[in-house]
Amino acid sequence: MSDERRMDVLSAIVEDYVQTSEPVGSKALLDRHRLNVSAATVRNDMAALEDAGLIIAPHTSAGRIPTDAGYRLFVDRLQAIRPMSKGERAAITDYLEGADELDVVLDRTVRLLSTLTRQVAVVQYPSLTRSTVKHIELVPMSDSRLMVVVIMGTGRVEQRVVPTGVDYTDGAGMVALSRARSRINDATRDRRLAEALGALGTLHEEDTETEDALTAGVLAALEEALADERETKVALAGTANLARSQGDFPMTLEPVLDALEQHVVLLKLLTVEADQDEVSVRIGSENPVSGLQSTSFITSGYGSGDEQVGTVGVLGPTRMDYPGTMAQVRAVATYLSRIMGA
Repeated sequence: MSDERRMDVLSAIVEDYVQTSEPVGSKALLDRHRLNVSAATVRNDMAALEDAGLIIAPHTSAGRIPTDAGYRLFVDRLQAIRPMSKGERAAITDYLEGADELDVVLDRTVRLLSTLTRQVAVVQYPSLTRSTVKHIELVPMSDSRLMVVVIMGTGRVEQRVVPTGVDYTDGAGMVALSRARSRINDATRDRRLAEALGALGTLHEEDTETEDALTAGVLAALEEALADERETKVALAGTANLARSQGDFPMTLEPVLDALEQHVVLLKLLTVEADQDEVSVRIGSENPVSGLQSTSFITSGYGSGDEQVGTVGVLGPTRMDYPGTMAQVRAVATYLSRIMGA
């Protein structure tokens, strides 16, 4: 019973500190929460929580604040993610509906999420290695050049210009190009990019009706797109929100801002985070990047159908509304998955 009561005290301290940013004392806990115990009992519980490393006194006052371990235990003991309000759900639907281009969808996603959470929002562009090929279009640019347009199931588009040995702008060339387009799409459609490469390689070796330079050019374009996967982009919004919480960072915002400028750092964090339909929370020292060890990172995977293709999340100080932020991240990720699967 005492352990359960102490967890109630810890939850009350977290909730009050997140709301007020002031150290929480026993009197404030009794005034704001129905703990149904004496002041002496609350003080004893606070002493036990402090001994366990879950709360600390930032200075000599009677107030206490949660530690990273305290936040972690609070998050782990959440029975359910707080449901979003009807207005919040409507805001997500209204703002994201109607966006067709991938860049627009992801830009709106991070802007919306940063507004809802009042934190920094970040989203990983769909991973090519996890995406399936929807269509490959072949567009003649001149009598010796062809544009290969690869459209992924997630809406991501890759374009490459390749040289050809045949003029595909005249009548006979257009017929040959149409036949090649059909063969290439039959071989690659609905396959993951790596599988599509293998199928296209087989087509290149076995197909005697399609010009070698054409299939080789498409194959090279796909290989180049796959090689560029290391440069997968992230979209970011809401960095200015950090200024509102400047007091939550021990020294200065500079290490956090430096880390946010390095997209390779964000990609590393996003790549290993939550699975689709789940929410992952990294708190303080759990973040492997030294510049981000005064922050918490809440993420959820999004996908196309059953395939996870990227991650979306928010970053802010450890003094964060965890139940509300987790609900908002999951809701936005769920809606983003619907758009990707449409």
